[in-house]
Amino acid sequence: MALSLAISPCPNDTFVFDALVHGRVPGAPPVKVTYADVDVTNTAAERGAFDLVKVSYAALPWLLDDYHLLPCGGALGRGCGPLVLTRGDRADLSGATVAVPGERTTAYLLFRLWAAEQPPARIVVVPFHEIMPGVAAGTYDAGLVIHEARFTYPRHGLTALVDLGEWWEADTGLPIPLGAILARKGVVDPVEAAGWIRESVRQAWDDPEASRGYVLSHAQEMEPDVVDRHIALYVNEFTADLGEAGFAAVEALLGRAADAGLVPQTSSSRATAWTS
Repeated sequence: MALSLAISPCPNDTFVFDALVHGRVPGAPPVKVTYADVDVTNTAAERGAFDLVKVSYAALPWLLDDYHLLPCGGALGRGCGPLVLTRGDRADLSGATVAVPGERTTAYLLFRLWAAEQPPARIVVVPFHEIMPGVAAGTYDAGLVIHEARFTYPRHGLTALVDLGEWWEADTGLPIPLGAILARKGVVDPVEAAGWIRESVRQAWDDPEASRGYVLSHAQEMEPDVVDRHIALYVNEFTADLGEAGFAAVEALLGRAADAGLVPQTSSSRATAWTS
């Protein structure tokens, strides 16, 4: 029986899951893959739509009753946070309309924490690929972007008002938790799933060329050098294991957000995860 897996088409996800998707992980079941932006998978996971699923860490408070948080396969790191982009030399977001990629994304949760004392006038949820062109065209005053946009935003004539990853790291000293991998309770054994994913990561690192065609086929709008920089930034030590710093980052993010009334209070992420 194939397991349903939902990941994004971004290079970090396809790189990490290549061996698992293509049946090269010993003992792992066949996998049926759905590719979707994380805002879509956040919503689908609430319905229990997938057995293994990539979601935003910001969405965990709504999902941990039905899913285990796995300690590997996701996206955490340093120097990889979301950016708030504007045109020209705008100094703040007073009266601004800001385009964001989803209401339960980690990027938007970080933005709300950062902008708590001076929120913008209006938030608009926009498909990720439309944000930078929309800001450049003047449709939006600012845009919240993630992933490869870190490398490409100058091409749109945009400037970074703030790097939310730098803000978070300076404030907490912790890495920034972006995307998590969840396993559906009662369907997927979290110990086995963590083993499959770690083996898939190991194979990706041992032979990067093995996944090259697969990664590039799902990143058709990215130049190969941008793909390589994307993978190097988002696939790191925390992909193999969250570790103490990774779990501390998740707990700090959700704890601060709950204290601010932005997400429901939830039990410790560590207590709901398989951590061996």
